[in-house]
Order: sequence, then structure tokens, then C-alpha cells
Amino acid sequence: MHLGIYDHFGWAVAVVASPDRDVVERRRLELVEPGVTAAPIHYERDHHDDHSNAALVATVRASVVRASAAAFDALASSTTGSIIGPIRSCSLRSWPSDFPTDIATLRRPPYESRADAIMYRQVLADLARRRGWDVYQFDAKHVVEQAATILGARADDVLDGPRRRLGPPWTRDHRIALAATVVAGAHLTP
Repeated sequence: MHLGIYDHFGWAVAVVASPDRDVVERRRLELVEPGVTAAPIHYERDHHDDHSNAALVATVRASVVRASAAAFDALASSTTGSIIGPIRSCSLRSWPSDFPTDIATLRRPPYESRADAIMYRQVLADLARRRGWDVYQFDAKHVVEQAATILGARADDVLDGPRRRLGPPWTRDHRIALAATVVAGAHLTP
């Protein structure tokens, strides 16, 4: 099975699809513990100096690891025992490999608006790899088009059918996450 994630500050939409592209699970994942800021750089950069902000980022990152690990555990256990098999891949929105890590740089535009989102994706990628899942990155602007090309005549049924079959919620985020599973699944060998 393939997991697609469309993340936001502190939460994400997750869609698990079978190799046949059927939606097996969809849910909201909480990626940070309650009471912890979801965006330590974007929301808090003006309230702290570099040293204090670095400490805050470390605290939030640790919270993201714990909350996201628990979310992945719950997701994996809900699909365990499925005749389809375990989750094999996790698809996440892409981020630049050379994105800075220095707090002073991250607190300045244009980095401050993306730093927190990239932290979440990096944590999710690390947690997925620890579970033995292949990690794929996707461009949210193009992944639906890529999936449609792979699916051909089945594209409308696969990408829009869950809205009819499963009912709400089925948003743009769910569709993108599902499309990402299709693209990742095309790269995995049976």
C-alpha cells in the first residue's frame, strides 16, 4: 500500500491506497502535540533572538517527532492485517535539498515562510524511513497531472471516484495525496 500526505502547519491529510489505487484509509494526522506552536519560525521569529528561537525549534521538533510517530503508528495499525499488505511507501510534498538549516537564515525572508513546513516534511520522511517505507517527494502543482497520465482512462474514476464512493471529506488535499500514491506506486516493483 502507498501513503500520500498533504501537510499543513501542525496537521496533514493522509490517504492510503492499495496497489490497485483504491482508497483504503483517509484521515487527518495531528503532527504536533497540543499546546505547542505549530510554526516556531513563521509565528515566533519576531518574539525571540536566534538562540531562544533555536531552543524553541528544538522543542517543537521533538513534539513533532512524538506526535507524528504516534500518528504513523495509528495509521499503520489500522491497515495491519489487510489482505493488501503493509504500507510500502510515503509520498510527501517536495522540499529543496539545499534548504538552509541556520536559524539566523531561516528567520529571514524568503526562508521563514517555508522553514516550518520543511521541518515537518523532513521529520515525516525520517519516521517513514525508520519504518522501512520508501519515501517519495512530489510537486503538488503537477502530481495530479502526472497521476492522470499514469492512469490514462481510469484517471477520473480513481482520482474523483472516492468523493462519490466515500463521501465527505474528500478535498483537493485528499485528491493530491491520492495522486501522489499513484505516482509513487508506479515507481515500486511488485
